This record gives sequence, structure tokens and C-alpha cells, in this order.
Amino acid sequence: MDSAANQPGLLAGFDVFIGGPIQHAIVQGFPGPLQDTFLRAIGTVREHGGNIFSAHMVEKFGAETAAFTPEQVSVRDFQWMKKCDIFVPILPVLPDQTLHRTDGTHIELGWATALERPVVLITPQPFVDSASHLLKGLHRVGSVQAIGFDEFNEKPERLIEAILAALDQQEDAVTSA
Repeated sequence: MDSAANQPGLLAGFDVFIGGPIQHAIVQGFPGPLQDTFLRAIGTVREHGGNIFSAHMVEKFGAETAAFTPEQVSVRDFQWMKKCDIFVPILPVLPDQTLHRTDGTHIELGWATALERPVVLITPQPFVDSASHLLKGLHRVGSVQAIGFDEFNEKPERLIEAILAALDQQEDAVTSA
């Protein structure tokens, strides 16, 4: 039985901002498995017609990060957040089971919540102990869903299901207001 997430074009007309660690991920070269996860998320959204905003693609997974100033990155990412329909941050953990440092992504999570953008997190579930209280409790002040990191990598279509559910939830909230 095919789920709705298997239908192409389901995200046509939607802007999806995919975020996650860059600066702290490129310290020794962007890790292949993490890059694969980003490419899987980007590819899955594109296969369903979504438009992608991704610093990882623009900065070629850190290879061209130095070509951008902090001012350019801040303005670009904030513009993307204001324009996007949904924010999908990828928050991996390190081998010691601590959350990978990604200061910019946490700022973007604040922007998303303040701008009332739905969020679909891709991160291990339940949250690792090192995740902050604000991250763990963000669903209480914003529209936040989470997909387990391994769950996403095993079944990327789960992302489309979560995005559609979040967008439906947001539409319901707008029409009932």
C-alpha cells in the first residue's frame, strides 16, 4: 500500500529550509555519513516538488564557507527563514552521544518559533541528555515535530509525512484563528 508521501509533487509550491551543523562539522572535513543524511533530506524534499533553502548546498558542505562573511550568512539565513514554509533542522549526535554543536541552527530554531514556522527536527529520539531544556521543550511554544535520526535514514519518506502533517496543522491553526 502506497502512502501519500510516495506521491510526487506533494510539496510543490512549498519552501523548505534545511539546516544543521556546518561550522563545527567541517573541523576535520564534513563527515560522509552526515553529508549523506543532508543529501537524503534535500533529495527527498526535491523529489516531492519542494523548493530547498540550504546553506550546506550553497556552501558546498563547508568547502566554500570561507567565501561568505558572517553578515552575509546571517542576512541570507534570516531571509530564508522569513520566506520558508517549514524549517527542517538536522541535529546529529557525536560518537559520545552528545548533541553535535550547531550554534547557528539553534538560533534558526528561535527564529522559526518566533516567526511561527513549523519545525520538523531530525534528531535521535528521545532527545539525548546533552540537548538543552529549551530544545526539549520547544514543542510547547511552537509547532515542532521530531523524527528519529535512524528512523529518517531508514525511511526518508517519513520526512514528507511529517512535513505534510506540520503544514496541515499550521493551516488548521490559521483557519481556526
